[in-house]
Amino acid sequence: MHTRILGQGLEVSAIGMGCMGMSQSYGPNPGTRGEMIAVLRSAVEHGVTFFDTAEVYGPYVNEELVGEALEPIRESITLATKFGWDIQGGQSVGLNSRPEQIRRVADESLKRLRTDVIDLFYQHRVDPKVPIEEVAGTVGELIQEGKVRHFGLSEASASTIRQAHVVQPVAAVQSEYSLWTRDPEVEVLPTLAELGIGFVPFSPLGKGFLTGTVTSASAFAAGDVRGRIPRFNEDNLSANQNLVEHVADLAQAKGVTAGQIALAWLLAQQPWIVPIPGTRRTSRIEENAGSTAVTLSADELADLNTMASRLGVHGDRYDATHMGYVNK
Repeated sequence: MHTRILGQGLEVSAIGMGCMGMSQSYGPNPGTRGEMIAVLRSAVEHGVTFFDTAEVYGPYVNEELVGEALEPIRESITLATKFGWDIQGGQSVGLNSRPEQIRRVADESLKRLRTDVIDLFYQHRVDPKVPIEEVAGTVGELIQEGKVRHFGLSEASASTIRQAHVVQPVAAVQSEYSLWTRDPEVEVLPTLAELGIGFVPFSPLGKGFLTGTVTSASAFAAGDVRGRIPRFNEDNLSANQNLVEHVADLAQAKGVTAGQIALAWLLAQQPWIVPIPGTRRTSRIEENAGSTAVTLSADELADLNTMASRLGVHGDRYDATHMGYVNK
């Protein structure tokens, strides 16, 4: 797999891996902890060097899993984790990006990840109670101390990105982005292009929708977050089905999978975009890695864009509570 450069010279594999789903959000895990460790290590064998986790995933257990799996090959991979939630009694109860909290999270994440430095430390959600300049300054101090290498933001607005970047250069911004979620195109992506900041789309396969494996007849297991996301209710899924069918038709014509088309579309948007699809199966890792070899012509890209624009998307991408945490 080839590599790409995010901001501040941070070089990573063109396709990364989101690890959250191994610990939460998509219902019962079909594999054991040992099997998940094997999946993570197989990702490295397929050329993936960029792994994304967070203290809130679990909470804590996802960092522990990633740390155990990747400790033997730590020098050859890039670890990204996040701070910013107020976790009480094993549950997130809101946001907390006060300087002392950022430092506490950094120290505890280092232990769980079994490393002496965090390659990329994101603010998971912008905390309206703490000035972003204060957040950026604190992460800058951690960088000076050698505990962190790069600063990132997640679900941040263009204005917040600019304010943070003045204090501590931002290497990457992470937000949801796919053929199904185009919000960053209006303000965030142009800002990143101007400032030389990389972009890391999470849910690049639309939480599974763009792979064609989710339909209006799908029943989500207990604990699957999609069961409470408006975009995934039966009526909205039916309304959104035309887009995934169009992607599937193109995939069949090119002899690839629908998921590979969705990832190839993202890779074609900018050379500093690095998607982080998540999976719990080695077969999907191989498939995702293979998307880097899928070439979309200018006509195919234009067709996908036209279809996505014409069809639109029905339903919000989060429930009301989590929509409220998106910085605007």
